[in-house]
Amino acid sequence: MYSEILSKISDAELRVLRLLWQEKRPLTMAEMRAALTSQTGWEGSTVKTFVYRLVEKGALRADKRSPVQYAPLVDEAEYGQYATGALIDKLYGGSAKNLIAALVSAKSLDDADLDELRAMFKVGE
Repeated sequence: MYSEILSKISDAELRVLRLLWQEKRPLTMAEMRAALTSQTGWEGSTVKTFVYRLVEKGALRADKRSPVQYAPLVDEAEYGQYATGALIDKLYGGSAKNLIAALVSAKSLDDADLDELRAMFKVGE
């Protein structure tokens, strides 16, 4: 069920969640509108639409205070793990090894990155 929620979050809706994760506290609609309008140029009605969609999807909770405050029901780390898995499935047929090989061959990893990965793999042994 949880992965069903995560799979339905659009890139635009993810901007709303990122704002809430960054702030580490519930925000009112006015606070989200102000922040997201300045960051993205979205109209206030656009922010409101994305917030309501996230509530409907079960990714946000609306606390019935005055004013209403919104808090994420989706954990940032869990979303990151889900999105990484989905990316690996989509681009590399589920093979994390192929993802790492692509990063190495594209020279996306420097020596420090490779040393850090080697240390991680040794810990996992």
